[in-house]
This record gives sequence, structure tokens and C-alpha cells, in this order.
Amino acid sequence: MYKYNCLNPIAQVGLEKFNENYVRTEDAGEADAILVRSAGMHDMDFSSSLKVIARAGAGVNNIPLDKCAEKGIVVFNTPGANANGVKEIVIAGMLLAARDIIGGISWVQENEEDGDIAKMTEKKKKAFAGTELEGKKLGVIGLGAVGVLVANAATHLGMEVYGYDPYVSVDAAWKLSRNIHHAKTVDELYKECDYITIHVPALEDTKGMINKDTISLMKKDVVILNFARDVLVNSEDMVDALVAGNVKCYVTDFPTPEVTGVKGAIVIPHLGASTEESEDNCAKMAVKETIDYLENGNITHSVNYPDCDMGQKGEGSRITILHHNIPNMLGQFTALLAKEKLNISLMANKSRKEYAYTMIDVDGDVSDAVKEELGSIDGVLKVRVIL
Repeated sequence: MYKYNCLNPIAQVGLEKFNENYVRTEDAGEADAILVRSAGMHDMDFSSSLKVIARAGAGVNNIPLDKCAEKGIVVFNTPGANANGVKEIVIAGMLLAARDIIGGISWVQENEEDGDIAKMTEKKKKAFAGTELEGKKLGVIGLGAVGVLVANAATHLGMEVYGYDPYVSVDAAWKLSRNIHHAKTVDELYKECDYITIHVPALEDTKGMINKDTISLMKKDVVILNFARDVLVNSEDMVDALVAGNVKCYVTDFPTPEVTGVKGAIVIPHLGASTEESEDNCAKMAVKETIDYLENGNITHSVNYPDCDMGQKGEGSRITILHHNIPNMLGQFTALLAKEKLNISLMANKSRKEYAYTMIDVDGDVSDAVKEELGSIDGVLKVRVIL
């Protein structure tokens, strides 16, 4: 029996994937798994029973990844599950920037009681005229799950699309339209494009990537869209660029005190992935990853440990070991099992920076004493035996 806790409301269609072997608990301290959306976890104490945290969404800056890794807690996210929802709001953002739809709506509301509003509209509509997206150049920075969808959709709107991602995956590359230009440098993209949209994670080398220096490389009246992470844009530099008229519009779903209310800033609530479909997809993926890890030991879409998959557990026992990525770990594991006369039928080992994960299928039962001895090896963080 496994226990799970939800720190945020998680879509029921996802929770229904848990079978009778899972029970919900309101006490995170006794949970084997925690499902979370945006709740902050940096100040939480994690019990020794906690094995997995599944983030129903992509961003994980609300979770202390290193702290979890050191405690042998695998953290998952759900990349791509909300990609279509984000893609659609980015397209909507470009349309809002191209045509003064918001201004037009506000004018109609302000004059809703005027009996001659129909005639007045014909006279005033020129004030809200804009431009079309067709023929404009769009730069997409980051060609992951969302970036690929945005880039492909924009080509169907008649835009000339430039993509930049030095780490683009083979899978993403296959999904990209052949009509998309590959920008060799991000500076090339800055200089060429009328619209620029960012779809990268918040890392040390991406925080503040849109700043006065990079904006100086862009076209005057550029439109910048940020539906990825607020920290990717230097808010003070963006305000200065909007006031100076160097940036026509900044469209984002991250309201900040600096940007909100500034002319040219189109700021909405954080709605990128807030659709019924996205929330359902994220919940289903998070639960699926959790079940596969707890029952089979397989890691898929982890953000603090390497992905590792040995398929469904068969007969015998499966040992999973979370440990530091240091020499001679495998040698110590296999030597101990050989001493206990446990035959290894299948084994996998993957590493990611300073952490590693080993899965071992053995013929026969693994005693508590063997589990404890494995756990006592220097560098081992957590050992599980799945029967």
C-alpha cells in the first residue's frame, strides 16, 4: 500500500489512475509520494518515507531539487503535457500585440450607454488599427515541447520563423517544420525578428537574458513575449525600453510591480497552462510517472536524477539504489550481492552530474540485512527493494 499527498488541487481525472493500492493522506509526513503544482516546498521538512515528488507542470523552481536529491527523493515534472495550452496563449499574445484589441474592448465598454455607439465606432476604429502577423518574422528561443508547437503554428499563420536552441533534442528536431530557419546564434535571431518569444527554463545562464544589451540588438518596435519564466526578462530594462519606444509591446503572464501598468505592457495572470485540458494532461502524466517509479523503479522525466527504465518488474526482486556518482559504486553493489549468493538477471546504471541511479533485478528474495548493508555503503542515499 502506497500513500500520496496533494499539496495543490490535482485534476481528478489524474488521481483516478491510482488503483486500490494507493490511498490519499492529508499528512505529507507519512506520504510515499507528493503531487504538487505551484505550492512552495523549500521550507518543508521531508520524511524518510517520501520517495517521489511529481510536479504536475513543467517548472520546478518551487521545489528544492538538490535537497531532494541528497535525501534520495526523485523529482518528476510533466514536460509537454501543457504545451498546447501554452502554444495557444502565445499565439493569442501575438494577436493582442499586433491589433489593439484590448484598447478597442475598453473603448466599447466606456461608451456602452451611448445611443450612437454604432456610428461612433466607425469613426473611432482607426485608433485601434494594427498590423497582421502574416509576413512578419518570429524568433523562437528554445525548441522544446512548447517552442516547437509555437514555431510550427506560426508558419501556418504565414510568419517567417527563426528558431534557436543549441541543445535541441533529436525528437524535437524531427517535429520541426522544414520551413523554419535555424538561427546559428541568438544574436542573429535578435537582429532579424519582429516578434521574439522565449521558451527556455530558468537557469543561471538564462536568467535576465532579455536585458538592455540584448534589446539593443533588436529591431525598434519589436514585440517580446514571455510565457516561460518571469526571471528571464530584466524588468527594469524592459520598462526602460517600453518607455523609450524601443520595444513596442511586452506580452507576459507574469505580473510584476515593475511592468504592470506600463504603456505597451500586456500583462495577464499566469494562464499559460491554465486550461482544463492542460491540467488534466499534467495530472495524468504526473500520476503515471509516480506509479511507474513506485512499482517498477523506472525514472522518466526526472529533473534531479537520470532517467532510467528497465521495464515492468518481473519475478524476483528489483533493487533500486540512488547514490552519488563516484567510482566503484557498481563494483561494491555486485560484490555484496555475490557474497549473498544473489544472481543478477538484469542491471542498469545511469548518471546525471553528481548523482546516479542503479537498478538491479535479482533471482530470489532480498533480506532486510542486505538492504541495510547496501544502504551503509558510502555514497548511497536511498535503497529500495521492490517485491
